Amino acid sequence: MAELECIMSVTVELDLPEGLIRQARQMGLLDNGRVAELLADEVRRRNAGQELKKVLDEIRSVPGESLTMDEIGAEIKAGRAERRAREARG
Repeated sequence: MAELECIMSVTVELDLPEGLIRQARQMGLLDNGRVAELLADEVRRRNAGQELKKVLDEIRSVPGESLTMDEIGAEIKAGRAERRAREARG
């Protein structure tokens, strides 16, 4: 069963350069749906950035020597090979 999302109304007032407003209007960027898409994209982008930072912090906290670029390349190559083998099996 799909979760219903509550729609809220909010009024936002921005002081922007006239030329920018004109261009944004012409491009349809000030429509409710498009503004919602822009905000949702930015929220996803920032959440992904925070998650990436957490992962990097965890990786950096692991004791031991860092991998060389050749070792990183080999790990990536092995991971891709594993994925291809898994996909081939179905």
